[in-house]
Amino acid sequence: MTDIKYKETNHTDINHYEYTTVNHDENNVRIYTLKNGLKVFLAQNFDAPRIQTFIPVRTGSNNDPSDNTGLAHYLEHMMFKGTSKLGTQNWEKEKELLDQISDLYEEHKAEQDSEKKKKIYKKIDEVSQKASQYAISNEYDKAISSLGASGTNAHTWFDETVYKNNIPNNELEKWLKIEKERFSEIVLRLFHTELESVYEEFNRAQDNDTRLVNYELMSALFPTHPNGQQTTLGKPEHLKNPSMKAIHKYFDEYYVPNNYAMVLVGDLDFEATIQLVDQYFGAIPYRELPEKIPIIEQPITEIVERTVKSPTTPRVQLAWRTDSYGTREAMLADIVVNILSNRGEAGLLDLHINQTQKMLWAQAFSVGLKQYGYFSIVAVPKETQTLEDATKMVLEEIELIKKGDFPDWMLPAIINDFKLQRMKGLETAEGLATNLYDIYIKGRSWEQELNEMNEYANFTKEDVISFANTFFKDNYVVVNKEKGVNDKLVRVENPGITPIKINREAQSEFLQKILSEKTEDIKPEFIDYKKEIATDHIKGKKLSFVKNKYNDIAQVHFIFPFGSDHDRDLGISTQFLQYLGTEDFSPEDLKKEFFKIGVSNDFKTTNNQLLISLSGLEENIEKGISLLQHWMTHVLPDQEIYNQFVGTILENRQAMKKDKGRIMTALVNYAKLGNTSRFTDVISKEELESSKAEAFTDRMKQLFKYPYQVFFYGKDFEKFKSYIGQYIENESLQIPEPKKYPEPATGGNVYFISYDMVQMEMSKAGRGNLVNPSNFGKINVFNEYFGRGLSSIVFQEIRESKSLAYSAYVSYSANAEINHPDYVVTYIGTQPDKLMIAVDTMNELMNELPEVPIQFENAKNAALKQIASTRVTRNNIFFNTLRLKKLNIEHDFRKDIYEQIQKLQFKDIKQFYQTDIQSIDFNTAIIGKKENLDMEAVSKMGTFTEVSLKDIFGH
Repeated sequence: MTDIKYKETNHTDINHYEYTTVNHDENNVRIYTLKNGLKVFLAQNFDAPRIQTFIPVRTGSNNDPSDNTGLAHYLEHMMFKGTSKLGTQNWEKEKELLDQISDLYEEHKAEQDSEKKKKIYKKIDEVSQKASQYAISNEYDKAISSLGASGTNAHTWFDETVYKNNIPNNELEKWLKIEKERFSEIVLRLFHTELESVYEEFNRAQDNDTRLVNYELMSALFPTHPNGQQTTLGKPEHLKNPSMKAIHKYFDEYYVPNNYAMVLVGDLDFEATIQLVDQYFGAIPYRELPEKIPIIEQPITEIVERTVKSPTTPRVQLAWRTDSYGTREAMLADIVVNILSNRGEAGLLDLHINQTQKMLWAQAFSVGLKQYGYFSIVAVPKETQTLEDATKMVLEEIELIKKGDFPDWMLPAIINDFKLQRMKGLETAEGLATNLYDIYIKGRSWEQELNEMNEYANFTKEDVISFANTFFKDNYVVVNKEKGVNDKLVRVENPGITPIKINREAQSEFLQKILSEKTEDIKPEFIDYKKEIATDHIKGKKLSFVKNKYNDIAQVHFIFPFGSDHDRDLGISTQFLQYLGTEDFSPEDLKKEFFKIGVSNDFKTTNNQLLISLSGLEENIEKGISLLQHWMTHVLPDQEIYNQFVGTILENRQAMKKDKGRIMTALVNYAKLGNTSRFTDVISKEELESSKAEAFTDRMKQLFKYPYQVFFYGKDFEKFKSYIGQYIENESLQIPEPKKYPEPATGGNVYFISYDMVQMEMSKAGRGNLVNPSNFGKINVFNEYFGRGLSSIVFQEIRESKSLAYSAYVSYSANAEINHPDYVVTYIGTQPDKLMIAVDTMNELMNELPEVPIQFENAKNAALKQIASTRVTRNNIFFNTLRLKKLNIEHDFRKDIYEQIQKLQFKDIKQFYQTDIQSIDFNTAIIGKKENLDMEAVSKMGTFTEVSLKDIFGH
């Protein structure tokens, strides 16, 4: 990890395209700039014959017009609706109607009288019905999935809108054809149904506790800048009064080649790729960007305090505004974040608050934006503490930094950890591509990014102390998140959209051409696990090894073939261990020692496995093993710490019962498995409080006397074998018998929890037949065709046609373990007045599997292409064998799945549906505000029971 000075150099390739590289760049990134200003970032990664693609556009919610907030995000949604060639059956007739709709929206926006607005909206709905006859829903997704693409998505943020796909490398030219078409023009078809879906996304955000706090925080930090005054989703009054003309204007101004980039990382040829990009995107004309007047915030000179309320556990968040990403101030703020909270859990907040359990939890983080950024701390007090107490405690930690009261070794350890994380991040195609699009958005060069580590390394402890004393004053924002009723929720009535025609069988000429163009198939490659995994035995323990071909980071995993089914309290024991030390090291010193050597440790307990993992530079892995085993075998029980630990567990349990997401997870689990499950079988409050610390530490001391195996992912297996033996104890303990949990039949029950929220969320869970690996190919295609993804039947009908929900799916989940049942789960999240219509629609779809041959073939071919172009690499090679073993499979089962899908016909899917899905009876889980529940409709779904939080959590 020696410091290297990176410098940009210019080159010309064999086809006379000019590009830049950065010397010493191990990723060999090439950066081209086409004549129209389009930046093209290319890099090679040969993990698989695929290419990670990003098209980042340098615009986001910060460029929204002040009277049309949410526009950039809404435009992002509309970029999936096609063009005048893609997504239409008759563009001339459709355009005429879309122009009418656009004019009606201008009229609707200008009208102030609510009744007149409703009449105009009714007219919009009528004309939209006519226009939908010519529209072809989700044709972009059909085109892109036909390539075998995965990860198709996009996101909008302050200064960015990023479009994402991961494609097989043999489909690069087709992908460029499709994206060139998409970025050439925007057509706002199926506009009012998508608008309603965006409003449902806004409703979901209202029910998101983190967003609630963040909006208030940003508004106070940035009282004049769009960072704080324009949220990505926009204001509700703007969402309900959109302007199609404003969206077209925004697209024309910002979606120009000199304002977006092409990032391609994967199995590609540099020269051939840049020629193709130029062929398709080089002709899109350059256009001057709108002049943007910088908005400069005045310094914050006092403590700005805000309060928000929601049903969840109280917490406080503090934030100081920083300078922009990459500036000296932002970098020093990032260092201070890591002095307080770092991956090694050796920061001041980690050790002084979390480790000592003074509060439930505290963490620091920083966010760097194109203009400005912020340093923040979140703190969750105990029930006996106030939010003011929490604020005082975290400010005391900042005072320690001002005084320089942190160890000298910490700064170098933090810089080494930064370098380690950079190394890990850049080793995958997606990681490198993400870094490249991020520097484009922020206007940084690749040279600057690579030199960043040297800049961090040049900071001294004195620099940090000086910065802290200058930066941290009474110049911050504090948001107190209290427990209570959120009186700022916006509730709106269902606008009464008439379902539009989907035209599932139709295809545009553009799509037909894409589908008819044949590319040479990528041949699938399946792993011979016995060849890829080296094995040996030392002291009776099986050692497995996979070579790391990418960098100097190694991992060692101790895999115990037992888990919480064998010992209910195993997970709690590993958690308690984190707060304890030994005679040689205090708990805090152990954290420091691990962080000093750059080795992280991780404990994961599942129902049938305990996995203890170490990760870090290979040269330090033995030190990590030695430290881990010393810690576990010499751990000192401490009853006082245990009593604090119990208090923390009990308070965290109360916090879980206030969190909507956790409640819904528990409720669905209850609907699936009833009141006797792993989820509810937890150690009781009484047992926790009466237990001795030794009951848990003794488990840890004895652990390495049980059977286990070792997996090493690194470079030098022989060296590893030379020292691992001294850390292996003789096996002297037997694995206890596992507890058997029932998997009861489902059907006829509706379980409800009342929660103050805007939406209603409903999930159905049904037990299927025992898992059968010979069905995996059918399951793969069924999910793609029917239940998940942008072009699935469910998505098209519930969101595209009827705009009943932002999120809706049906998922068939094969069990991971032989002799256990599969489950089918459905989900809908929507406004209460739309829920029952959505449920009826879902039921209609599931009563008889719709037959759409074109869509089936597309789903089948997409599945084949994804398998053919996917490669199993890195530590997944080993962990795949563990997963397969649970199904009594020892070979690469993807081969069987691929061959099954090749032969698959729609009649096979239909038969699978009839035999394995149609007869399933479902239990239903619903969360929402009780007063919004349609009891008459719900009673038709089964026996209604309003369950308690104790019922579903088991405590």
